[in-house]
Order: sequence, then C-alpha cells, then structure tokens
Amino acid sequence: MSELVLVLDFGGQYKELIARAVRGLSVYSEIRNGSMSAEEIKALSPIGIILTGGPNSAYLPDSPRCDPDIFTLGIPILGICYGMQMMCHMLGGEVQRGEHGEYGVVTAVLDPRSILFQHIGALSAVLMSHNDRVKKLPNGFVNRGKTTDCVHAACEDAERKLYGVQFHPETEQTTEGRNIMRRFLYDICAAKGDYRINDYINEQIRRIRQEVGNEKILLALSGGVDSSVCAALLSKAVPGQLVCIFVDHGFMRQHEGDEIERIFSGKALQFIRVNAQKRFLQKIKGIAEPEQKRKRIGEEFIRVFEEEAKKLGDIRFLAQGTIYPDVIESGGKLGATIKSHHNVGGIPDDLVFNKIVEPLSGLFKDEVRLLGRKLGLPAALVRRQPFPGPGLAIRIMGEVTAEKLEILRIADKIVREEIEKLSRKAHQYFAVLTNVRTVGVKGDDRTYDPVIAVRAVVTGDFMTCEYAAVPHKTLGRIASRITSEIKVVSRVVYDITSKPPATIEWE
Repeated sequence: MSELVLVLDFGGQYKELIARAVRGLSVYSEIRNGSMSAEEIKALSPIGIILTGGPNSAYLPDSPRCDPDIFTLGIPILGICYGMQMMCHMLGGEVQRGEHGEYGVVTAVLDPRSILFQHIGALSAVLMSHNDRVKKLPNGFVNRGKTTDCVHAACEDAERKLYGVQFHPETEQTTEGRNIMRRFLYDICAAKGDYRINDYINEQIRRIRQEVGNEKILLALSGGVDSSVCAALLSKAVPGQLVCIFVDHGFMRQHEGDEIERIFSGKALQFIRVNAQKRFLQKIKGIAEPEQKRKRIGEEFIRVFEEEAKKLGDIRFLAQGTIYPDVIESGGKLGATIKSHHNVGGIPDDLVFNKIVEPLSGLFKDEVRLLGRKLGLPAALVRRQPFPGPGLAIRIMGEVTAEKLEILRIADKIVREEIEKLSRKAHQYFAVLTNVRTVGVKGDDRTYDPVIAVRAVVTGDFMTCEYAAVPHKTLGRIASRITSEIKVVSRVVYDITSKPPATIEWE
C-alpha cells in the first residue's frame, strides 16, 4: 500500500489541486473532511497532513476547526491560507481582518533557512487570495516569509513539524510551488514516492476479483472517459463477467456510437447497444427550454436502461465510473446512494443491486486518462473532451430535429478537425447551432439561414475558462468549410466570452 498524505478540507476551492499536486509528486493523497478526529487520522498512519484554504475567518466561533490533538501527533502538517490561519489561531496566535485583501500574483520574500524554501531564491512569485492575515505568531513559531501587504506570509515551528504558508503553492501561478510541495513531502515528511498508477491497477484488479467472484457486473456505458476506462478495467479484472449497456440516444457526435461499439466489442465483455434515436427524438419533440430537454433525456435514459437491465435477469453488482471529485462532492460516502453518483441521472429504485463497484473512485480525471492508456484504450477516446450527457441536443438552441442534428454534426466535425491541426490546442472546442437566422448570399441568391457559433476555451479545472485565441487563419478555414459543406448555413461566429460570466456550454 502506498504512503498516504491526508488533505483536510475546510472548504477551499483548491483542495483538488492540492491532492493532485501531491500525487503528481508520486505520493498518494486523499481528501477528507477537516473535522476528522485525531484518532481516525492516527489509524490511517499518514506521513503528512495538509490543511486547505477556506472562505471563513479563523477567529470567528462558528468557523470550521480541525481536532486540536492533530498538532500533538508528531505528523508533519502544512497549513495553506485558511489552514495556516486556523493553525496559528488554535495554537495561541492572533488572526485579524486585513485593511484590504490580497489577491492575485505578488512577490514574496521567502527565508531560505526554512526547509520549504531552500534553493528557490529569496524572491518568488506566489498566488495570494485572502482578506484575513496572521498578526501574531504562536509561541514556538518563526516568520519565514513576507509580502508588501502580509508580514507573515509563511511561518514554521520546525521542532513540532508545523508549517504554514499564506499563499497557494498548489497553483501554477506560484512559480516555485511544485518545489515547495516537494520539500514538504520529501524533506519534511520523508516520503519514498511509492505511488504509481500501475500499482493502482493491480490493487483494483485484486479487489474486484475478491469482491465480485464469479458473478456478473452491469455497467451503463456512456462512451465518456470515466465509464469507458471503468469498463476496460473491469473487463481486465473479470473477463467475460461484465455486461455493458450502451444507450445510443442519437445525440452523439458524428460516428461516435459506431466507434464506441467497435472499441468495446473487442473486449472481454458482453456489449449491448440500444439504438433508441427515434425514441429520444420523439421524447423531446417540441421542447425548446434547455432544462426540460436535459430532464426528459435523463428520464428516458433511465427508462431504456431499466428495460434492458430487466431482460438480463438477476445481476447483483452495478458498476459506476465514479471518480474522486464526485466522491468529494457527495461528502465522501462511497456508494451510499446510487442516484447521487450515476452519470445517467439515477437508477430506478426497483432495480435492486446488492453492491456498487466503483474502481475509479480514488482517481482524478488526469489519472483516469492515464489509466485508460495503460489499459490499452485508444488515445482519441481517453483524451475525449468533456461531452454533456444530453449530447448535441443542448448544443442546438430551441427544438431539436433530425435535420438540425445532421447540420450540427457536420459543423462540429469541421471545428474539431481544424482545431486539432494546431500545435497548441484548446481544452474544449465545439460548434453550436443557434436559433438565430441571418441574411446571406450564396451564388446570386439571397439566403436566410441559421448561424453556427464556434466555442473554444482554455481551462485548468473547467470551473472557469478563458476563450482560446484560435488563429484567425484557422477560424477563417472553419467558416469557409462550414458555409461550403453545409448548404443551409451562410454565417459563422466565434464566441469570445469567458466563464464567468458565461458558461462553457451554451445551454
């Protein structure tokens, strides 16, 4: 079993970045609730603890606290932002509201006498995001960093192995953040760096075989990255025992349904493709409001899955492609309720499963992609962009028809083909069929056709994004191809809105 670093969460927006940064340095990490008791922590034998940031003020009586006994366990602790403030407050220091906040990248003066900051230079760019600050350090702590507006930007009590930074070393904006994290893990926690994705595969295969035995497992295969990697792992663990139901609702991108069938028909599993295109299209006929479209598609997916599952008889195990961020959002209660995790919106109550199998629940998205490649899935599948469950139905503004779907499939294919030629690609890119019509000219004829919008964004977490600066030459080719290859389109526009205020998807 790999060494463990616990990330205790106090509501910080970067908690996942912290855990991923630790794993990226070959040390296994898990995110747990900040209120976890010292006894529970001790039982897990972590080599280190990281206290996350959070939106609260450490000096207020109702703000979240860790168990004070964790500071006496002798386990190295790194407090980040609120984590540092909370630690200082609980150990007798003083935290107060600053005269003004400190947000964005600033220059910090870091003391090389701290193990954390050795060999990185006295001046370093760091990301700050706080209003409160430590005014007085607890007894035993010494100052190890400052900025123009923050006198205690870093501190430590090396004897007790307690360290704090007001800035965020887990982010890319902190230029030496990776080195600081490495120092904490290897020089302070004495990590061996024994976390490898191959070890995860072998451990999950062992667990699946032990748990499932010779019984069958049912998986709703969407064709997305998570469910596809889950299917590949299960088929490797228990070949011939996995039954995958792929419901093709007709809103996939061009040729995707056939590609998914081709990939998984060659695996050691039972693959069932349900071609329900007409059924889904009829279900949303006349519906223009996006939330209604989403709900009707989700409900119909459940009905189709239910019908197919009942044909198979008694299958006691249900597999889900739940990944670690899903677990975190649901409070860490793995498999407590099928409906909270399932990527198709819920499983009917009368379909009873004795056990839920979630072999990816310890992984982040980038690790899932790596796992997929290790399991032999094609790069095109594991690098697949995020794709909404309702598919192209919510990239068509207004009512969805077969004709509109065909227009959008061709436009979307063109957008993806042209952007994929670039050496620096956007993180997500697609076409949208708007419900706006404009006047155009093709040949000598006046046209009045729908507008295609192109969306391409760059993002690290898909919580926020900036529009991608796609070269004008590429945009010109996209517009030329779309208007030439789709006779009923004569105008293409490019969406240059960031998130916020917009969202990545249009609906």
